[in-house]
Amino acid sequence: MFNTIDRFGFVAIILHWVIALIIFGLFGLGWYMVDLTYYDRLYNTLPAIHKSIGILLIVIFVFWLIWKIINLAPKPVEGITRLEIIAAKLVHLGIFALIASILVSGYLIPTAAGMGISVFGWFEVPATITSIPEQEDITGLIHKYLAYVIIGLVLLHAAAALKHHFINKDDTLRRMLGRVSQNK
Repeated sequence: MFNTIDRFGFVAIILHWVIALIIFGLFGLGWYMVDLTYYDRLYNTLPAIHKSIGILLIVIFVFWLIWKIINLAPKPVEGITRLEIIAAKLVHLGIFALIASILVSGYLIPTAAGMGISVFGWFEVPATITSIPEQEDITGLIHKYLAYVIIGLVLLHAAAALKHHFINKDDTLRRMLGRVSQNK
């Protein structure tokens, strides 16, 4: 369940992949829904789903950050250079900062008019910040462009993992898939 010095624990692995799937799913959903017209039957439904999943992602993301803080990080696999370690830390930090920024901007868009966000009809998250001039437009643009940036950074992250797996033939990807090292 917990991380060890050599591998990621079950919870860290599940959180990593669940968050990745949600982010790509929300990106695809967001990309599709921005072209919907007022008369499209999904005009209200898809944004409501997007917002609901986004709010749930906030909860998962906060739990993930707490989990990362209370768990030790596995040591880097053998053979990774200092530059690769620094690059990985910067990319991870960038991904965390982008996720947080996208979640905050995503919350600020629909709440700009003072209306809360209904989460699948289960509960409502109230609007707390509504006084930013042109809040909906500004945070909408921020949300949109940060979404493109995070997808690019996540693709770079995935490319690095594949490089480690297929070229370096190390355990970087295998550890995040929950697999035992081939070297042990």
